[in-house]
Amino acid sequence: MDFMIRATRNPSTARSRSTNQSTPAKDAPVIAVMNASFTRLPFVKACGTDLQSRVEESRHEDRIDHVWITMHCGFSPRILVSVNTWSLRNHEAGYDGRVQIATVSGSCDEFPQRGIEPMETFDYGEIETNHNVFYEHKTRMHAEELLLDLSQRAECLEAWGMPYHQKKSPGIHQIHSRRASCAVKEDHRGRDGGLKFYGKDPDKLWWVMVLIKFCGQR
Repeated sequence: MDFMIRATRNPSTARSRSTNQSTPAKDAPVIAVMNASFTRLPFVKACGTDLQSRVEESRHEDRIDHVWITMHCGFSPRILVSVNTWSLRNHEAGYDGRVQIATVSGSCDEFPQRGIEPMETFDYGEIETNHNVFYEHKTRMHAEELLLDLSQRAECLEAWGMPYHQKKSPGIHQIHSRRASCAVKEDHRGRDGGLKFYGKDPDKLWWVMVLIKFCGQR
């Protein structure tokens, strides 16, 4: 499926119950080659508004391990951001399946531009060096609550991760550290996935970055 990465001047005005009315972030210019296949990009950053979120659906309760966030990146279709709330692979291998989540917060002068762009690197190590980062174990339910709450409060989201297609819809996954874990021995450096939510209070614009690790990841 070819995917055109560009912006539009007519963002959708549709809202769901889990979405805030917002002042749209700036529209992005054409960021990648037209008609390039979305999944050929090895690593990307996507930025969008009009956030809608829900817990992954499955007939098997014990297989649910994601929150799905969709956003308008300035073009159609909407982008699906798939975020882990539990590690099935660690759990099935006899390790702790809980995720470890750290949040870093701050303020800003404006929201980033909407769009998608290829990225060379996103490294938790750099963030951990420059900020006081503390990871806390979260049950699946608590991780879901955190992500759903931030999605409801925020007006804009940046997501770093790997492109993929979910039921013919473009998406981004691997929104977590890519270092070796208890159950997964592959060690990928500099391609961590993360989230950065942006919102507005009466007196300031704020952001909250969410970093996610699994059992055994440093």
